[in-house]
Amino acid sequence: QVQLVESGGGLVQAGASLRLSCAASGGTFSRRTMGWFRQAPGKEREFVAAINWGAGSTYYADSVKGRFTISRVDAKNTVYLQMNSLKPDDTAVYYCAAHLSVGRITDTAGYGYWGQGTQVTVSS
Repeated sequence: QVQLVESGGGLVQAGASLRLSCAASGGTFSRRTMGWFRQAPGKEREFVAAINWGAGSTYYADSVKGRFTISRVDAKNTVYLQMNSLKPDDTAVYYCAAHLSVGRITDTAGYGYWGQGTQVTVSS
């Protein structure tokens, strides 16, 4: 069973950068597509970014494209989310997730393992 632990969240001002990390243990991390989602108060959890195993193809929500970068180091069982030019609208709890290889990678239903989340707060 895959266990995921996120870290790197915090309180920053608009325009700043943060890098989130997600450490995985158990299971076959290197063969799973990994995703980042976020959930703001009163809103549904939404897709942020995903990265395939192998070739490492990446996918982004339109709202973060050009500002966020997802990457992975399989030797460290870790996936990262580099967030630049942060905006107040980026404020949310950010979750790392491991895909089950069925379903769309932009849908929460396709992910079977989730971390506990890390809070990102961007002040204006």
